[in-house]
Amino acid sequence: MEHFDFIVIGAGPAGMMAAGQAASSGVKTLILEKMERPGRKLEITGKGRCNLTNIETLDRFIGHFNREGRFLYSAFSRFFSEDLVRFFERLGVKTRVERGGRVFPVSSDAHEIVDALARWMGQTGVTSRTASRVTALLVEDRAIRGVRVLPGRERGGRRAADRMEEIQYSCEHVLIATGGLSYPGTGSTGDGYRLAQSVGHRLIPVRPALVPLDTAGNLAQRLQGLALRNVRVRVHIGDVPTREAFGEMLFTHFGVSGPIMLTLSRDIVDALSADSSVEISIDLKPALDEGKLDARLLRDIDQAGTKQFNNLLKGLLPSKMIPVCIDQVDIPPSKRANQITAEERTRLRDWLKDFRLTITGHRPIAQAIVTAGGIDTREVDPRTMQSRLVDGLYFAGEVLDLDADTGGYNLQAAFSTGWLAGRSVSEKYGRPAN
Repeated sequence: MEHFDFIVIGAGPAGMMAAGQAASSGVKTLILEKMERPGRKLEITGKGRCNLTNIETLDRFIGHFNREGRFLYSAFSRFFSEDLVRFFERLGVKTRVERGGRVFPVSSDAHEIVDALARWMGQTGVTSRTASRVTALLVEDRAIRGVRVLPGRERGGRRAADRMEEIQYSCEHVLIATGGLSYPGTGSTGDGYRLAQSVGHRLIPVRPALVPLDTAGNLAQRLQGLALRNVRVRVHIGDVPTREAFGEMLFTHFGVSGPIMLTLSRDIVDALSADSSVEISIDLKPALDEGKLDARLLRDIDQAGTKQFNNLLKGLLPSKMIPVCIDQVDIPPSKRANQITAEERTRLRDWLKDFRLTITGHRPIAQAIVTAGGIDTREVDPRTMQSRLVDGLYFAGEVLDLDADTGGYNLQAAFSTGWLAGRSVSEKYGRPAN
C-alpha cells in the first residue's frame, strides 16, 4: 500500500492551494481528482474570467457571508486578499482591480489561474492523480489511516466506462475539498458530504445559493435579455420588506438573474422552502425620491406637450420596458402628455419606484454558482480546518457550510481555508512552508 503524509481529495482552488502549501514544506502530498483534469469549476468562474477576490476590508468582507462567516476570521487573518494577489504575482499572474473591488487576472482568462496552480503544485512536489474517485475514508480509533480510491482508465483524454479495481493509500492526514453540488459537470456532485457523513460529521441541508429565480406570469419573458443597471431591488417575504441590493439585474425567459438577484437569492430560496410568499420590488429610479421623481415627471410632461405617452416614456425607460409599463400603469399609449391626469402621473411614479414581480421558484442547484449548507462548521476547528471528530481529517472550500455574495468572496474563502489546512498539516510535521 503506497503511503503519503497528506492526501487531498479534490483539485479545485482549495485543494490545489492546500496541496502546494504542504508539499512546499516537504510533506509528502497526493492530490486526487475524479475528473480528467484539475480546476474544472475554477475554469468557468467569473464567466471564465475568474474573479479571484475582492479588496474589501476584513470586516466588510466577512459581512458578505452567511451567518457562519465569522468562522473565517482565523483563515482570513492568516491569508487574505492581498496575500492571494501576491501569491499569484509570484506565480507570474498579474491582476487588476475592477468595479466593485473585484480582482481579476489581467488576462481575464481563468485558465491562466488553473495552469499556474497546476505548475506550482508540480514544482512543490505534489503527486497528482486524476480520474481517481475516493470512495471511502479509512478511519481507526477516530483517526485517519488512509483512503480507498476507484481509479478510472483514460483513453484519448476521456474516462472509459470500464474501471480498475479499488486501491488504497495510507496516510495520517486527509483534506476534503470536493466542492458542493453546483455545476456537477465539473465534478461537484456531493462526494465530500457523503465521505464526511460516513465518519460522523453533520450536514447542514444543502440548497442553491447565487441562483437565478423563476417569476410568475409573462412579464420577465416579455423583457427577456434586458439588463437593468443601477437599480435597487428589495425582497418582500410575506409582505414584509427584508433585504435589498443595488446594482445590475437581468431578465430571462424564466425570470430574473444578474448580480443583485443572485446576491438576494439565498434568502429567497430559504423563504420559498418555508412556503412563504415572495415578491421583489424594483426601484427603477433609485437616485430620486418620490418628491424629486414627481417633479421630474411634471417637467417631462410639460416639455412633451402634445406628444403621446409612449413617446414620453422613451426618456424614462429602455424601449423594451415601455409596453410593459403602459400595461401596468393603465395609461393609453396614444394619450397626449398634456392630458395625463395627476392620478395617472402618480400611478406612473409609483410604478417606477415599485415595479413588482412575484417569485415562484428557483433554478436547480446544478445551475447555482455556489452551494449553501454543507459540513457543519461547529465540528471544524477554524484555527486549523481540522475536524473536531476525526484526528487528521480536514475540510476546505465550498464543502463547508459557508457561502457569500458574488464578487470574489467565495473564491477567497476557498483559497484561504485551503491555505490554512495545508499550513496546519505542515506545522504538525514542524516544517513551516517557504
